[in-house]
Amino acid sequence: QVQLVESGGGLVQVGGSLRLSCAASGATFDNYAMAWFRQAPGKEREFVGGIRWTDGRTSYADSVKGRFAVSRDRAKSSLSLSVNSLGPEGTAVFYCAARSYNRVSHLREEYEYWGQGTQVTVSS
Repeated sequence: QVQLVESGGGLVQVGGSLRLSCAASGATFDNYAMAWFRQAPGKEREFVGGIRWTDGRTSYADSVKGRFAVSRDRAKSSLSLSVNSLGPEGTAVFYCAARSYNRVSHLREEYEYWGQGTQVTVSS
């Protein structure tokens, strides 16, 4: 059973940065794609960025290009998200997700496994 556990959330000031991590277990992820989603209060969960496990190829939502970066450590089976230049609207729960298909999707319903989420709160 695939398990995903996020960490690294917290309180950050407007314009600040932080790094989120996701520890993955329960499978060999070579044929997987993994992604980060976020859900702001009162809004739908949306795709942020994803990575193909085998070659590290990434894909991002237009709204975060140049500010967020997804990476993975194959040896540690971990996924990371570097978040920079957070705006006042950046408060959200960030989720790690995995799909057993070697292609990143921007669609929430195409991911089979989810973590419990980590809260990021932006303060002004």
